[in-house]
Amino acid sequence: MSRSIRPDAVLIQAVIAGALSFAHLHDLAEAAGQSGWKAWAYPVSVDLLLVAAWRRLRTARRDRSAWTWFVIALTASLGANIATAGLLDLDHVPAWLRILVAGWPALAFLGGTLLVHSPTAPVAPAQPVREPAAPEVEMDRADEPAPAAAVPELAPAPQEPPSTPAVPAALLDHARKLAEAHRATTGNPMPADVLAARLGLPAPTTAAIVTQLQLA
Repeated sequence: MSRSIRPDAVLIQAVIAGALSFAHLHDLAEAAGQSGWKAWAYPVSVDLLLVAAWRRLRTARRDRSAWTWFVIALTASLGANIATAGLLDLDHVPAWLRILVAGWPALAFLGGTLLVHSPTAPVAPAQPVREPAAPEVEMDRADEPAPAAAVPELAPAPQEPPSTPAVPAALLDHARKLAEAHRATTGNPMPADVLAARLGLPAPTTAAIVTQLQLA
């Protein structure tokens, strides 16, 4: 599919400005004694040096050499535009201007060579992202572990019957609290028959509780 070509004001302006600058450089070179194709080569040389310096500046903004040659080429182009605006008699060009025009090819060649062959600053490699190290956990403890809670001393239990019923955990905790309260009050372990009387449970269940609590 063909795309329609739309006029761009900026592009048109750039073409006109480039053509005028090109013509002014040609006129100045011809007035300074450069005739034929040599007069047309001067604007090409100035514009190419300007473009080469600008391309170098795009990749190395802090390159002093690129800035130097960019300013030199811009001065040559701007100077030709001003000189041909009626401020200079092109029929009687001064000697210093003839010297500048005659020496320009060597200067442009030097600038272009330096811009092309000057090494660019190496690009610093991307630093790898370091993941934060896991904190070290000290396994050796300086303090002593807290002693386990002391189990109240209970009297020895009678001979366990052959079949021991299962005791619910809640009932076993209740019996332990009773035994601890008895010991705290009397200073002696709670007898098994007293615990059986307090709980009011069947003999096998009471015997199983006494066995687990080690009551006498």
